[in-house]
Parts: sequence; structure tokens; C-alpha cells
Amino acid sequence: MTQTAEAPAAAPYKMFDFFDLEVVRTRRLGPSLLRVTFTGPALAGFHGGGRDQSLSLFLPHPGQDAPVLPPVEPGDDGRAWHAAYRAIPDHERAVMRSYTLSGQRREPAEEVDIDFVLHNDDPASAGPACRWAEAARPGSRVAVLGPAAVDNTAVRCRPQENFDHILMWGDETALPAALGVLAWLPATVSAHVWLEVPHREDVQPVLTAADVTVTWLVRAEGAPSVLDSVRATELPDASSPYAWLAGESGTMKELRRHLVRERGYDKRAVTFVGYWRRGLSEDALREQPAAA
Repeated sequence: MTQTAEAPAAAPYKMFDFFDLEVVRTRRLGPSLLRVTFTGPALAGFHGGGRDQSLSLFLPHPGQDAPVLPPVEPGDDGRAWHAAYRAIPDHERAVMRSYTLSGQRREPAEEVDIDFVLHNDDPASAGPACRWAEAARPGSRVAVLGPAAVDNTAVRCRPQENFDHILMWGDETALPAALGVLAWLPATVSAHVWLEVPHREDVQPVLTAADVTVTWLVRAEGAPSVLDSVRATELPDASSPYAWLAGESGTMKELRRHLVRERGYDKRAVTFVGYWRRGLSEDALREQPAAA
């Protein structure tokens, strides 16, 4: 799902590398969700860290066979590359969007999955990544700036040692990240999780070893706001609680304020990531001071 991660210039190249990939197949997960599976020989060096692992996806414009990107020069820390990338005319330069890794497999073939949110209910809001995904076919080419080391800074979910409870919220853009975190949780913790989706058919299976209570908030069914739902929930008296919040920035900030001011959460024990902001495209959000 799309995120407002930092541009490649900020990424340490010893942890990240470019991977040329092509589409193997696509699969609808629900009315609002499309999974695209990629492969490529370079994936042998791709090492996702699990949880909410993010990456930068570079897409071609309509009519292009592959994304247009400058080469990475030896010794470049990313700054020169980013300057060269920005110097390419807008209509030629690859479209960059940030997404969560939804899955990685080594066998029977090297593959990675990325899930895209579609906007069938509001086609006018569909951006270039959504349009690309809907048109993607086997052989469609992309580039990814992704993890070359398991322990990398694009994994945001990092609870304190010995945490015993996690509160989670994510909307459909954060669904792959939330499911990745849930799959990573140990059996020693409990969790209260709110996942927000447009339609009942968008609900996905949850695999986890933790003691989890999951509430699906389906907007088409008139679900209450996540803030109201969290406020109405009695949480366990945990000794070391942690929170992970991801999705629309405004909702995320309200939830964080509630947890810190009303629930007494330590600010350092709340991870929050704004994947998008209502009324702004990702390009516009990148121009905001908060995105930097």
C-alpha cells in the first residue's frame, strides 16, 4: 500500500539496492485490493525484514517499456542519484511511490508481492500507481529500491523489549503492513487490532501466534470511526504496552493523541506512519514539511 516514505536520497545504500523486476501475475484480493507478484534474477539479493517492510517502487509512464531512471554511480550515497533523477523531465522520469512488501518467497521461484489499493468507488482519485496496477500484465517491468539486508531502517515496527500488549490500527493502505506485523508477533503478547476496509469482501485472513482481538471496520456497512471504537474498548492492564498506527495521517494523529493523553502511553512506545493524507496526492504530500 502506498506510503509517504523518504525519497531514495535519504536511504543508506549499504542497506538498500535497486532491483529490476517484472510482473509474473496479478490477483484480486477484494473489490479494493489487487496483488501484483514480481520476479527477477536480482531478487537473490533482496532481503525483506518482515513486519511493515517498505520499499520504493518506480513505474513507467504509459507507452514506456520500463521506468526511466539514472544509473547509480559507485560511491554515491544517493544524493547525486536523486539530483539526476529529478533532472529527468516529469513526463519521462519514472513515477516513484512507496509501498509495503506483502510477501517474499525463495521457492519454487524468487518472487515478491506488492498489494495495491484500487479506487473503484471513486475512479477520479486513482493515481498513476493504481492505474499502472490495473493495467499490469505478465512481463510488465518496474524497478524497486528495496532492502539488501534484513535489519534495515525501512522496517518501522520496533517495539520496546519485553512489550506484552500491542494496539494496532491500519486502513486499507496499511493492510499489508498490519498483517505482516501480526504474522511476526510472538505468542507471548496480546493484541487489540482495528483494521479499516471499504467493503466486507476486502477483509483478509489474519495469521498470528499472538492472542489477538481483531475488529474489522467496514465503511460500506456504516462502521463507527476507529477513534470511537478504540475509546469504547477496555484494554488490558499491560505492564509494557506498545502501539502501531498506520494509514491516513489525520486519523493516525487523533489516535496517537488519544493513546498518549487519555490512555497514558509513553510517546516512545507509539509507532505512527502516515501513508497518505486526505485531499493530497503522494507527490503533494512529499512537498509538505512534515513529509521530510
